[in-house]
Amino acid sequence: MNQYIEKNKERFLEELFELLRIPSVSADPTYKNDVIKTADAVAESLKKAGADKVEICETAGYPIVYAEKMIDDKKPTILVYGHYDVQPADPIALWHSKPFEPVIKNDKIYARGACDDKGQMFMHVKAFEAMMQTNTLPCNVKFMIEGEEEVGSTNLGIFVNQNQDKLKADIILISDTGIIANDIPSITVGLRGLSYVEVEVTGPNRDLHSGLYGGAVANPINILCEMIAKLKDDKNHITIPGFYDDVEILTAEERAEMAKAPFNLDAYKKALDLSDIHGEDDYTTNERTSIRPTLDVNGIWGGYTGEGAKTVIASKAYAKISMRLVPHQNSDKITAQFADYFSKIAPPSVKIKVTPHHGGEPVVTPSNSIAYKSAAMAMETTFGKKPVPVRSGGSIPIVAMFKSVLGLDSVLLGFGLDSDAIHSPNESYGLFNFFKGIETIPHFYKNFSELHQK
Repeated sequence: MNQYIEKNKERFLEELFELLRIPSVSADPTYKNDVIKTADAVAESLKKAGADKVEICETAGYPIVYAEKMIDDKKPTILVYGHYDVQPADPIALWHSKPFEPVIKNDKIYARGACDDKGQMFMHVKAFEAMMQTNTLPCNVKFMIEGEEEVGSTNLGIFVNQNQDKLKADIILISDTGIIANDIPSITVGLRGLSYVEVEVTGPNRDLHSGLYGGAVANPINILCEMIAKLKDDKNHITIPGFYDDVEILTAEERAEMAKAPFNLDAYKKALDLSDIHGEDDYTTNERTSIRPTLDVNGIWGGYTGEGAKTVIASKAYAKISMRLVPHQNSDKITAQFADYFSKIAPPSVKIKVTPHHGGEPVVTPSNSIAYKSAAMAMETTFGKKPVPVRSGGSIPIVAMFKSVLGLDSVLLGFGLDSDAIHSPNESYGLFNFFKGIETIPHFYKNFSELHQK
């Protein structure tokens, strides 16, 4: 197996680069043809890897690539999930190289989607190929690779609900998370949920001259900033009534167990060029990013932002706001609470519109299951040490949906690093991580098959 991987490393990289060169930005309709082209490329890669059945399943949005290799009905089935769409590359000016022209620097692949999730998804394709070519595939495998993860998996839930028989499996395997460090393997056992909204504040019915009207008419941009400031208090505690009602409170023992995960605060600040950290009082940095909910402004705009000056009071101001949720918060409930509170704190001089975009539920996966043990054993084999179970601050909303619709738990066997800058300029993915993933995944298959049949 390792000999096959070593022999084909250069080809694996070139095939990944071909995928990374396609700008499959699902959020921007300009790239529609490129997203569809990427689906075709993923399907072709699965055919070449050895899948017997490969389908491009149309949805109301972008297609889902489905593939399978069924070797024995009596053997367990692993369902691999990933996504081929990527975040927008903006702001382009901050990239050190072209976002859709992958380059290798300092043993890292730099490109949009290198880690999230083309690089990690492609590890599974190549691991599958390696097992097929060495005649070591120990169980059945199905692939479900979607093209709308970065815009909320809009049509995936519909597809899953309509194809429950097709998607029957024993476990779902996902690589869209990370590890603590290359010498500290870890497995994600918890994800935060998400509520994402866009707000619009409207003042006058048109843009106004700031000299003629300034001081007499509500300025939507000023008011939006004041309203956002009211969403948190001086302890960085979210002020929305009822926001914390359902938040899971961990015991002192559970928090102490979490604190055993290696973490260097000075290195954390240095990596982000921070003079100090910032967050909710009475919680550590790792707790703030995993077991506590958050509220963040992801974008804000309005008025004139071009070169030079334009003295204007804008008619409208906008912001995009995300809230990360923890067990047992519900995204629909939180969205409703936000909309109600945001409208109540608005002065009568403006009109408010809150538009929900997408959301998802928080999830904690079992760390005493056969699947977790299989992943831990696989990592111990390839990294030489036992992985640490960690809760991630990120969200993969479909994990909770898979559990509710298919009744299946997921194993979050990711290989990215915090320094990979996903969703940011200069996204990267280490060569070590890419090939370590390809090496580790077949061990998971082997371990899961053996433990499942005991």
